[in-house]
Parts: sequence; C-alpha cells; structure tokens
Amino acid sequence: MKKITILSAALILFLMPLQKVFAQYYFYDNNYFNTDLMFEFGGSLGAMNCLTDVGGKKGLGKRFVKDLNLGNNQLNGSVYFTAMYKEAVGLRLEGSFGHIKAYDSILKNVQETTPRYNRNLSFSSRISEVSLVAEFYPIFLFINWASRDDEPPVLSPYLLAGVGYFSFNPQTVLDGRTVDLQPLSTEGQGFAEYPNRKPYKLQQINFPVGIGMKYELSSVFNLRAEFMYRILTTDYLDDLSTRYVDPSLFSKYFNGNQLADALALNDRRFPDPKYPINPIGGQIRGNPKNNDAYFSFNLKIGILLGREKR
Repeated sequence: MKKITILSAALILFLMPLQKVFAQYYFYDNNYFNTDLMFEFGGSLGAMNCLTDVGGKKGLGKRFVKDLNLGNNQLNGSVYFTAMYKEAVGLRLEGSFGHIKAYDSILKNVQETTPRYNRNLSFSSRISEVSLVAEFYPIFLFINWASRDDEPPVLSPYLLAGVGYFSFNPQTVLDGRTVDLQPLSTEGQGFAEYPNRKPYKLQQINFPVGIGMKYELSSVFNLRAEFMYRILTTDYLDDLSTRYVDPSLFSKYFNGNQLADALALNDRRFPDPKYPINPIGGQIRGNPKNNDAYFSFNLKIGILLGREKR
C-alpha cells in the first residue's frame, strides 16, 4: 500500500505541470469547463473469481467461462489514480486486493465430474496487484466534442489494456491447518527427476484487459462498472498443472512435517475402482495446455480533478 501511495504521488507531481502545457479549454456545461488534461482519484468494490484446473462446472472441464463457477466469487477492492487526456485516452495506476478459491468437492452432486470430484483438491489465495492500464474512450477518441454545439454524453464505454505485477500464494487446509502449497513441490517442481517442472514464483507479471462503462454523476463524481480479466503466464495459480509424481521421491527432498504435508497433499484422491491409483504416479492431475487466469467485476467511484468552475 505504501508503494502505491508513493507511485501515485510521483505520478501526480510529474503530470500536474503538463496541465499548463495543454492550455486549450472547452466548456463542460454552463458552470464548468474542461482542460485537455484532467485527473481522477477513486476506489472500487466488487467480486473476484478465477479460472483454474480446480473445481469448475460439470463435465471434464471446458475452456474459459464454460467452466466458471459463480459460487466462488470473492470480495475485492482497489484504489486508483488516472490521468486523462481530452477525456479520450487515460493512463491509470491502480492497486487491487482480493481473494480467490476453488475446490473439487463443489462437484459432488454432478455425475459427469466423478474423476474431478475424486481428485479432491482445493486451494485459496490472496491476490495483491499493482497495474498500469491504458483507457480508451471511443466516443471521445473519434469525436471532437469541443467543436460541436451539442454536449458530450454523460455515459461512455471504454476499453482497457495494460501490464501488472501481482502476488499470490496458493494454500489449502489439512487437518484444520492452513498449509502453503508452493514449498511442497506437489508436482515435483525442482526435482531432478522432473527437469521440465521448474518451481513457480509467487510474484509475477500479468496482462490486464477489460471493458467498462463510465457515468458522470456530476461535474465532480464519476461512477464506473468495469470488468477486468488478467492474462497470466503461469498455470500454477492453483498449484496444479500436469501429472502426479512418484510419491517415493518426496523423502529424497523433504523430511519431518514438510515431508508429511507433501505426501498428504500431492495426492488426495478418493479410492475408486473405476479409476485405480498408480502407485508410481504419471496419471493426469491437471491440464498444462491452458494457463490459469483471474478476473474481477467492480463498481468504481471517482473524484475528478481539473474541471474548473467558470
């Protein structure tokens, strides 16, 4: 949070002098006029969810929203600062905080998902993110409202694209304890026997893309509804990606409580005669073909800075 505050202050100090450079003015209404460069500060609340290998909906698992379970929506929020040029293009610095979770047991009463239910895996993770996102407003980008007699619309759609840096930490519950999954190498990450399975980092780059709708409540306040999808470069948001490992290898790398946790959490399958368990691993645990993702839907309230009274 401290880093976000420092970055916001630095951005304000850098951009405020530019307002004098862009010296053109045009009227917003009979009482206020806009400058070319304005600023907005605000916050948001909403829901966060994820698309991973764990949980989902009926069947063997489908791509994108076809496997989305809305019952896993979790609360999230953010604070942001935006510099806006001619209400057409904006650059936004935002700090977001949320939570995601998924669990195979949600499929208990769905007959088509027996293998996924029997896998019996679950995870949850807090998400912290700092992003720099460009905003594009088509109805202001392609129309010069300052040269028209009619007033610009108070309702405007926009597109989003940018880059972010986020942290996560997949955890699960074992015997009433919350256990971090990444240090346990549940799929042999870092084991010499699996050279292609590298340990995944808990801080990574992502690529936010989204759409939104902004409504001007007044000359000072904006209200937004916004959907933001994060494209990730990892398939381990849920600590799950590929195939089961040979459980005998864990004793080579771990001991004590860590060994006991790794053995208990790498394979939690229920016994099922239709799907016998291979004692040396190799069976499908997850799908490495598609990276994980998380997304959010937020309502934002913003305070506009730079619109001046006549």
